[in-house]
Amino acid sequence: MMSAKRTMTLNLTGAEMDALEELSKRKELSKTAVIRQALRLYQAVDVRLAAGEKLFFEDEVEKKKAEVMVL
Repeated sequence: MMSAKRTMTLNLTGAEMDALEELSKRKELSKTAVIRQALRLYQAVDVRLAAGEKLFFEDEVEKKKAEVMVL
């Protein structure tokens, strides 16, 4: 069952709003949908990091791997 939606005000810098608008256009999603998707991703990452897992970006062509540090 989905809970009732609640409203909040989000203050962003110009650069943050530009990034949100660019993602919104590129993904063909509303800005709200981008924020929701980002929140779900952050939650998933946080759960796995809390379980002791690590997050990496991997470049298969260059055979490079870089750990992503999340604060």
